[in-house]
Amino acid sequence: MTATPLHEATWRSDRLAQTVSEAVVEALKALGVSYAFGVAGGAIAAFWGALSGSEIKVVHFRHETGAAFAAIEAHFATNAPVVVFTTTGPGLTNALTGMLAARGEGAKIILVSACTTAGHRGRGAIQETDNDTMPAGLTAPGALFHLATVIESAESLPQVFRRVANGLARPGGFVCHLSVPTGLQAIALTHPIPGFVAPAPPSRPDDSVIAKCAALMMDGPVALWLGHGARAAAASIRTLAERLGAAVMCSPRAKGIFPEDHPLFVGVTGMGGHDTVESYMRNHRPRRTLVLGTRLGEPTSFWNPAMIPAEGFIHVDIDPDVPGIAYPSAATLPVCADIGQFVAALLQQLPATAHPTLLPLGALSRNPFCAETAQARRIRPEVLMAAIQRVVVDGHDCLVLAESGNSFAWATHSLRFRDAGRYRVSTGVGSMGHCAAGVVGAALAGGRPAVAIVGDGSMLMNNEINTAVKIGAPAIWVVLNDSRYNMCEQGMAALGLEADAAIPEVDFAMLARAMGAVGDIVESELDLDQALKTALLAERPYVLDIRIDPTRLAPSMARNRGLRALGVGSVPVSPDVSFPPRQ
Repeated sequence: MTATPLHEATWRSDRLAQTVSEAVVEALKALGVSYAFGVAGGAIAAFWGALSGSEIKVVHFRHETGAAFAAIEAHFATNAPVVVFTTTGPGLTNALTGMLAARGEGAKIILVSACTTAGHRGRGAIQETDNDTMPAGLTAPGALFHLATVIESAESLPQVFRRVANGLARPGGFVCHLSVPTGLQAIALTHPIPGFVAPAPPSRPDDSVIAKCAALMMDGPVALWLGHGARAAAASIRTLAERLGAAVMCSPRAKGIFPEDHPLFVGVTGMGGHDTVESYMRNHRPRRTLVLGTRLGEPTSFWNPAMIPAEGFIHVDIDPDVPGIAYPSAATLPVCADIGQFVAALLQQLPATAHPTLLPLGALSRNPFCAETAQARRIRPEVLMAAIQRVVVDGHDCLVLAESGNSFAWATHSLRFRDAGRYRVSTGVGSMGHCAAGVVGAALAGGRPAVAIVGDGSMLMNNEINTAVKIGAPAIWVVLNDSRYNMCEQGMAALGLEADAAIPEVDFAMLARAMGAVGDIVESELDLDQALKTALLAERPYVLDIRIDPTRLAPSMARNRGLRALGVGSVPVSPDVSFPPRQ
């Protein structure tokens, strides 16, 4: 499912009988909203009722944080804006972690919350919500919201929705908060609301900038470093890499934008990444690296100086504040542009038969574990990942999400994707529970099964199994059950520190069945393939409780080395466990 292009979206309300809530819902529909996720309450009742009576699909969640995470993943599954709705007080504050994640992930989310009616403020209203009782920044633009406002009158609706339309039309993410007083929501309009037309997308970059970039990229060996912001330009990026013979690396969130089995792909950088990348940079250091759609922050680069090319970066991003920030000492040519438009314009400037500047490097190897090497024993995570590769990634077109923790490290390091948009992780905010709840939004809005690889700690922290059962979403949870926060336990051990990260063993299959889903325990590596196939074929909420060997070290030592560099711990951190880098 895809959204109507925002520059084609128009809206005008000529119905005087409608309420403020109905007018807001009508405007949201015109802006491309098809889904609204949230938890209701008395203060948001009128708006909830208007939503429920509209064409927008309304899903009532069990917790506002889960609704927000699901909205993020529904956005990335459809490329359309998604609404999150909450009541006053704790309803609003519960959603804020999800809003922070939405901002960091670059999603388009519209949070609609209730607030206390003006005449009741300061009088001890139930769950009173206003600027005097809530933290600063919830109703003003800032680090959390691109746009935030209290709608105090029906007359302000045209101006508010023109600003929302402008925000949604811009490249990249847009997170806004519309706070609607309870007393205003049910008021009938007294005059038509003027319409709006969202602006057209920005024009292509300046030709002189493109020409300069083309000349630099033809001048010696180059590499491409891809981020999540480049996902819409996958086809043209592949053409660019092959025309230049450029080595390609990507952030964890960008897996699949460039095929990971391509001879020019050298690996994933950052958390759960591959040592082949640093090996390439040390042995085949490019003159320049073209960075497309990544901030190069700590989860992507660990700010490793070995990643700096000989003559610096050409850094392209829609946010002019991004280029040069992660590596301030490195020479950087900043380009503020939409990635797709930039690459298309660059290809026009490059010769059609540019000579490759690098020899093919050989495809990155697959996880060497296969069905024949599986054993009837407590399950090794790397064997589980090999099964997921065979059954889920190669054998199906479903979405795959990986939760923060060892689940993320194992999946990012082990799985190989050929297509953009099939793998989702949160690396910036990286909240536990993001994928455990987000998989419901991905499965529902994506219209196909979605598989979440999660830890037992995340599953206990935030899951929306019961919501998935209510709406029939084909969400699948693959739970790495090792009775501990194992990234924490392994990390502390690697740093020479001690702490208790144990969790009493949980039967997640029984938990799933108690909430109306299907649940199975998998205790043998020999049963993995069949269990995954059965879950995919079920096309209903399904939990696989995978009993994991907790002694297998996850490929996350780069993170621990970063902590050690900050003075945390007392012992050197060993290199990552790694599979053979090349076939």
